[in-house]
Amino acid sequence: MKKFLLSFLTWWNSETLNTRYFTWRKGVKIGEDDQGNRYYQSRNGEKRWVIFNGDMEASRVPPDWHGWLHRMWDEPPTEKPLIRKSWEKPHHENLSGSDMAYVPPGSIRRAAPVVRQDYEAWQPE
Repeated sequence: MKKFLLSFLTWWNSETLNTRYFTWRKGVKIGEDDQGNRYYQSRNGEKRWVIFNGDMEASRVPPDWHGWLHRMWDEPPTEKPLIRKSWEKPHHENLSGSDMAYVPPGSIRRAAPVVRQDYEAWQPE
């Protein structure tokens, strides 16, 4: 119920009321990825869109669904999955700017920065 009420007021909490209505009226569900994002296409095939499960972050769309959304290929990954190479790593979202982003040792963004022994700050005489 809370999610439904938030869709009236904010666009960043899943789909808006207009998107929900448009999806109900003209959308056909094509598939879902492993993160729970749902992919739709209009009945006439002109529009394609994604409704995110959770945060609306474009880097959460896997490469196979990204290609389908941007019309790089016509068949969705549910019908014709991408061929994976043995050296490919699984898709991960971009964590830059979040609390889970990589922070190098010695950065002031770390909770407990590493004390460096190889650096001595310059002091004027």
